[in-house]
Amino acid sequence: MREITYIEAIREALTEELERDSKVFMLGEDIGTYGGAFGVSKGFVQKFGLDRIRNTPMSEAALVGVSAGCAIGGMRPIVEIMFMDFLTLCMDQLLNHAVKYHHVSNGQLKVPLVIRTAAGGGRGYGATHSQSLEPLLISIPGLKIVYPSTPYDAKGLLKASIRDNNIVIFIENKLLYATRGIVPEEEYLLPIGKAKVIQLGDDVTIITYSRYLQESIAAAKESNLSVEIVDLRSLAPLDMETISTSVKKTGKVIIIEEGCLTGGIGAEIASKVMENCFDYLDFPIQRVAAKDIPIPCSPTLEKATLPSKQDIVEALSKIKNR
Repeated sequence: MREITYIEAIREALTEELERDSKVFMLGEDIGTYGGAFGVSKGFVQKFGLDRIRNTPMSEAALVGVSAGCAIGGMRPIVEIMFMDFLTLCMDQLLNHAVKYHHVSNGQLKVPLVIRTAAGGGRGYGATHSQSLEPLLISIPGLKIVYPSTPYDAKGLLKASIRDNNIVIFIENKLLYATRGIVPEEEYLLPIGKAKVIQLGDDVTIITYSRYLQESIAAAKESNLSVEIVDLRSLAPLDMETISTSVKKTGKVIIIEEGCLTGGIGAEIASKVMENCFDYLDFPIQRVAAKDIPIPCSPTLEKATLPSKQDIVEALSKIKNR
């Protein structure tokens, strides 16, 4: 099989869905001739035209509001929000309006809307362009949240998201764009809400997602423990069946995320593990996450703020030395 980058996998998924369905179109700031903040849509205007690759004014609230209306009207919009931090600017349209329409209409209205956004630090972009705000999103009923870790998952999950009749937040970590992986040339879709066991183990379960999958794999190699690694792939719905099966086997859990520790994804998963697997646990649940401070612009300080492979190694050593 061929090997391509994460960004190429995203681009392929978008191209194939735009070609497959004339109702699919894209909206976003600088996605036209410029090709998007990270170059995902480069060349799309020439291929699909300005009607389907719509460059918009700088208003995230307008973007999501207009797109929700288009979705209700039968179109399948894909919105690009440059940085995940900017999702805060469209929260009224997203939280109070778009995500409610299906429920308050008793299922009569569908809102097939995909919101793509780039998240995470590591590039020195500072406190307002480096956040991982997925904990804010998981508390919103009705949202699907997808966060792929590999090019293979990125393509299969994005195609599935575009065909879904619900609102999907599709999160792409900035540091994954250049990573490479095996991606089939033939069409495939992956189910939203299904985690994947990346490697089998007996001593401890690592639960993670996005770029910390590779950090977890690297840390596990430095440990003498038999480590099972679960890649969540989707945060909502959350695949508790796969998580529970792994935890009941190993009895020990480490949850790793890029967002802040307090109120994070790890806190929610830890609560659900306690509710579903308490009798199987024989060691306190460990959490590895960013420090509870705004992310600094300085590379040295940013590195100290975000979780690292060494933090995962240290969490594994606590279990090893028990």
